[in-house]
This record gives sequence, structure tokens and C-alpha cells, in this order.
Amino acid sequence: MEHHFFSNPAVHIDKVVLQVKDITRSLEFYTAVLGLKVQEENPEGVELTADGVRSILSIRTNNEIVPKDEHAAGLYHFAILLPERSDLGRLLAHLMKEGIQPGGADHLVSEALYFEDPDGNGIEVYHDRPSAKWSWKDGRVGMTTEPLDAGSLLSERHGHWSGMPEKARIGHIHLHVSNLDDARTFYVEGLGFQVVADSIPQALFLSDCGYHHHIGLNTWKGEGAPAPSSTSTGLHYFDLVLPGRSAVDETTERLHALGYRSTGKDTPMFLDPSGNRVRLVTN
Repeated sequence: MEHHFFSNPAVHIDKVVLQVKDITRSLEFYTAVLGLKVQEENPEGVELTADGVRSILSIRTNNEIVPKDEHAAGLYHFAILLPERSDLGRLLAHLMKEGIQPGGADHLVSEALYFEDPDGNGIEVYHDRPSAKWSWKDGRVGMTTEPLDAGSLLSERHGHWSGMPEKARIGHIHLHVSNLDDARTFYVEGLGFQVVADSIPQALFLSDCGYHHHIGLNTWKGEGAPAPSSTSTGLHYFDLVLPGRSAVDETTERLHALGYRSTGKDTPMFLDPSGNRVRLVTN
């Protein structure tokens, strides 16, 4: 049986676009270590895919890119969702063989591995527990951070890692922001997400259609963190898929009414209040 997010795709993050310092170094990491495949190389950068059809990650660079300011808002991590628990076990064994010791966590709704790319961009790769096992109360989902049972994960791996599974996709994105109230206005009132977890200090988790979260927000770098530079490594933008043209237009109008400006007509791009870029697209 397929898990909730694969069988019922809601409004979701479709692609993450990163700015990197050295595209050759990053390409080696994302293909050899993470197991993505090159879909297309173009003057802007490289499109990477799991299924050979749809790009889920794009890496770009230019001569002006500089290392990110560690005190600025921006990407905390982007998260790739794997279809099976055994996939995560195979990835864990593969990372250890590559000399990478990832962090790990059991979030009740999911099990996750955490590590970084060569530019220090945070990556989570995770597997969801079946949604029937998630615990909900008063519109809030039960999530926490417990130790990962790595031994159990490895025992279920059944073979070797042979690259990212075709059904792998972007599951969520987690951002450093400068103010949670401002971010809530943008993502909830503007984009239309629902708050599903707000008990973790200085953090907010948002979703659509009952997923445990599509967007994570935190002020762990401190209130008032500066916006990321447009020429720094890190998140360039991410694509948010909405269900049809009318939904893009309605969301754009709602954000404009709240005072947020956009660039691009067919695929409007917005800056959130902390300087993170979101592009609105359709399937």
C-alpha cells in the first residue's frame, strides 16, 4: 500500500533550486553520493531527477556566488521523501560506506537522516510511517524528535543502494525565518497552508490536506535574522505546485492584497518576509 503523500499529492513542493559555489563538486555529490541522475545541463546549471522525467533539484552557479552568511535566514534543509523504509536503510548503509555519518531522528510520523552538501546546504532524506499511524489532536499532528533505530533500519535494507528510487520526491522544505508571525501571515493567510504543529519552541509546521508538514519554519538563528543575499550559496527558490491556473491567480491576488509583490506573470515569484523565494506553478 502506498503511503499518504504518494497516493494523495496535495499542494506540494515540486522542485528546489540551489545556488552552489562549485558546480562540478556539487554534481559529484548529488549524483555519486545522493544518487540523483542528470536530466539536463543548460547555461543556468544542472537539472537533477530521480525518475528521469521530472527535475526535483536544480543546482546553479555563476561568478558572483559567495558562501552564505551563517547568521542569515534561508534554507535549513530540503527533504527528499522515499517510498519505502528499506530505501532509507540502503541509503544509510551507502552514506556510511561513503564516509558520511548522518544525523538521524524518529519523528513519530517519519524516520529521517540528516546531512549536508559540500556548500553546507541541509538535506533530510526520510520515509513516512503510514498516515493511519499518525496521531492528531485538535488539528495538530504529534511530532517529536527521538533517537533513530539505525540497527532496525539497516536490518530492513535488503540489498545495496543503487541510486535514488524513481518515486522519490521533495517531501517538504524547512526554512530559517526572521519572524514567525510575519512568516505565518505569508504562508498561512497568503499561501493558504494550515498550521499543524506549533508546540516546538520557535518553530511552526504547516501543511495542506492533512500531511504532517510541507513547510517548516523556525527562528533558531534568532529573531530579526537578515535576509539571505541573492548571490550567496543556499536556496535560490523553490517551486510550490498549486492545483490549476485559477489557484495560482487566486493565491497571487491574496498575497498582493497582503502587500507582497511578485515578479513573473505566468509563474509568479514571491519573496517571503525573510527573503526566501517561492515560485507558484501548476502541474
